[in-house]
Amino acid sequence: MTSLSFDSITFNREVSFCRGYSMESKEKLEKLFLENRISYFIEWQERSFLSRLFGGGRRKEKSMFTVRINEADVERATELVQGMDSIRLRKQKEDV
Repeated sequence: MTSLSFDSITFNREVSFCRGYSMESKEKLEKLFLENRISYFIEWQERSFLSRLFGGGRRKEKSMFTVRINEADVERATELVQGMDSIRLRKQKEDV
């Protein structure tokens, strides 16, 4: 785990945790994180023109977002979101 340390205060890094593809999954994820005291940030992405043009039939959802959380909460958050629809976990780098 990499972290910054200044005097006696330690700061952990924020990591991309998962991607979501529907507003319903976003609301479920927010509720789950709030109930379990996991802080998060939602970063919205616009689909590119080519993605909308050529991939329109495969993915009809218009919203796509990335959820970023503190690196220290990844393990606990992973257990909480197992089996959620429209959520794809991002692979985390293992510490060497």
